[in-house]
Amino acid sequence: MNRTITLFHAPQSRSGAVRILLEELGAPYALETLNLRAGETRAPRYLATNPMGKVPAILHGDALVTEQAAIFIYLADLFPQAGLAPALDDPLRGPYLRWMAFYGACFEPALIDLAMKREPAPPSMSPYGDYDTMLSTLSAQLRPGPWMLGERFTALDILWGYALGWTTAFKLVPELPEITGLIAGLNARPAAQRVSAMDAELTAAQAA
Repeated sequence: MNRTITLFHAPQSRSGAVRILLEELGAPYALETLNLRAGETRAPRYLATNPMGKVPAILHGDALVTEQAAIFIYLADLFPQAGLAPALDDPLRGPYLRWMAFYGACFEPALIDLAMKREPAPPSMSPYGDYDTMLSTLSAQLRPGPWMLGERFTALDILWGYALGWTTAFKLVPELPEITGLIAGLNARPAAQRVSAMDAELTAAQAA
């Protein structure tokens, strides 16, 4: 694998999870940094890459990939030697894809409604049902631990550990033991610690 991956990245954003994944994979990557406070994700230059004006996005050769779950699936499959994605014939592949999709389809929509103090859509129209059911379903998956799929660490744990870190910090998700356990497990990994330090430097540079 000799094509460098370009990560469009803003510190203190969802793209930090992708940076941790790239570090865990040992993947060659370059950063295109954007300053959220300066509105650079909404500037024409970046909108030409991702019209949604959101990070993360990656460019690998001619392949542009946006959307957090899609990026995680793409990268973890691109580097199978790292073992962060169950193979197609692995019994864990189905649960792995389920929880990748659950993140964007259920978790984030439920959080946005909660943060905005909006009532969810009627059950027949809501993508996630209701917040309490979403949270209890997620908690039940996490409870056996130590990782999303039990004993095996996968890309899921980066996606969810990172997301739960910021959502508990903003009090959008309660600090249940199974949730704080996953966050602590991810934060203890060297890749997460490297990214935390690098992004702290980047944040300081952008603020200067």
